[in-house]
Amino acid sequence: MDSSQLLKGVLDLAVLAVLNERDGYGYDVVRRLREAGLEEVGDASVYGTLRRLFKAGALTSYVVASDEGPHRKYYGLNEVGRGMYATSAKTWASFAATMASLLKEGQA
Repeated sequence: MDSSQLLKGVLDLAVLAVLNERDGYGYDVVRRLREAGLEEVGDASVYGTLRRLFKAGALTSYVVASDEGPHRKYYGLNEVGRGMYATSAKTWASFAATMASLLKEGQA
């Protein structure tokens, strides 16, 4: 199964989950997703997801000066984003439980 197709379906939730832990700038979010096991996640996909979630009103943003180069635009969850995260996490948990049950039945 092509994991990149699965990733497309859950990237919003993955980004929201990372930002639910703490605010982050674009590459920080990419790095944290990869460290969590989503090694195939692309930079452009994450940056696009951050922009889309921001436009949807789910994220706040602010700029922080960096000693290592240009200023960094940080993103964080706002009330809408926290609600979106909670709803999506609940949906994912239900879906994952259903899939686990189906796979278990298929192995019997």
